[in-house]
Amino acid sequence: MERRVKKVLIGIGVVLGVLVAVVVAALLWFDIPAKASAMAAKTVCSAAFVAGRPTSNDLFAEDVLPASSVLAVVSTDIDEQARTVTARFLGTFPRTAALVTDRGCVVGLAADPAAEPHVPSPDPAPWPRGDAPLPESAWGAGVDAEALQAVVDAAMVGAGDPAAANPRGIAVVHDGRLLVATTPEGFPADTGLHGWSMTKTLTGMLFWKLAQDRGLDLATPVVEAFPAGREPAWVADWRTDDRARMTLADLLFMRDGLDNTEDYAITGDVPQMLYGEPDMATWAADRPSAAPPGDRWLYLSATTNILSAVARAQFDSDAEYWAYPRTALFEPVGTESAVIESDTAGTWVGSSYGWASATDWAKLGQLMLDDGRWRGRPVLPAGWRELAATPAMPDGEGHGYGAQTWLPGDPIGGECQDTPGVPQDTLSMEGHWGQLVAMVPSREAVVVRMGWTVVDDGFDSCQFLADVLATLPG
Repeated sequence: MERRVKKVLIGIGVVLGVLVAVVVAALLWFDIPAKASAMAAKTVCSAAFVAGRPTSNDLFAEDVLPASSVLAVVSTDIDEQARTVTARFLGTFPRTAALVTDRGCVVGLAADPAAEPHVPSPDPAPWPRGDAPLPESAWGAGVDAEALQAVVDAAMVGAGDPAAANPRGIAVVHDGRLLVATTPEGFPADTGLHGWSMTKTLTGMLFWKLAQDRGLDLATPVVEAFPAGREPAWVADWRTDDRARMTLADLLFMRDGLDNTEDYAITGDVPQMLYGEPDMATWAADRPSAAPPGDRWLYLSATTNILSAVARAQFDSDAEYWAYPRTALFEPVGTESAVIESDTAGTWVGSSYGWASATDWAKLGQLMLDDGRWRGRPVLPAGWRELAATPAMPDGEGHGYGAQTWLPGDPIGGECQDTPGVPQDTLSMEGHWGQLVAMVPSREAVVVRMGWTVVDDGFDSCQFLADVLATLPG
């Protein structure tokens, strides 16, 4: 009897050992421990030093764990003096992210002693100079103040709860006036908020300005868009096949045809690019063609990062390139909390790593609503809003997307086409965890909602937008 028990126990031990070996092999094969460490280090570093949130808060629990409970095996160490964060997966696979001047938090770089972290300091002056909204008494008779406040109050329910909607900021602008600006406890008005894929629209703005200022035609093939001596190695491969015909416009409108996928699973392309690749643009550009350029629309973060690499090549120095979002866009508009971070190789992560406070996102939305003019002064060359509002494709989902910008009210491909109250001319920046900047020219409105909404169906951007617009003058 004892022998049988021993044999059974030995058998169970062997099976368990094999299972553990298989799991460990799978983790290592997909480089999951290293990517998990990189994700945690980057996320906590940005929350602390780019957003300016107190390190006394449990930033790991607030921003990392909601993505997956599996990440509970990761630990983080914050060095406030060096402005670095080191993360480890089960005590191994250390990855460190450091704050770098004009580049945000970057994995794999040494600490930058000159880098200054963002310190939220809400300006009580009226928006747009400061962060203060208009008092309700100044909204005007056309605004249903009670109804608007009710919509905002309902949208702020669940703040601080990762299992709920978890909103982090709302701003409503009408006729160039900030009516509402609210953030939950722990997020002062000037706190930087991660926009995720809203960054794509900022990258589009910057590329439009750069192209117009440098005389770069959007019909130019990508392989011909690089000045002498600034051409990445992958361009030579592109010249040998279909990729040679891809234009700058194809990148702007997500029509590159490359064999990338927008897969957010732990083994998917997007986590691999964001947390497993030091040179994201090269990784994206190394994919072969899956369709002729211009023939297919497919929303891909990888595409925007290739566009970021094309932008980088237009500068004589990387220092000028890294400063460009600040000097060309953020400073002229007065968005002091705004940052676009780079990858380890130095290219903007134009797909995903943009930060700004809720009121600063509202400024960027107002700039776009006014076709690149800020308080009467040109910041972007005229024509950006028209380009952004041009459907990428003649039909299908691509008709609901413009130049690095969503067209949610479009009657053919718009995601909000079945939601009454969302005008057809609406443009939007959108992030995958409930971030939204909607710009509605016909209603002279900008509507911002920032969040960390990881639960399915936790936030309905179409209905929220329609509810806000219903309270504003028609």
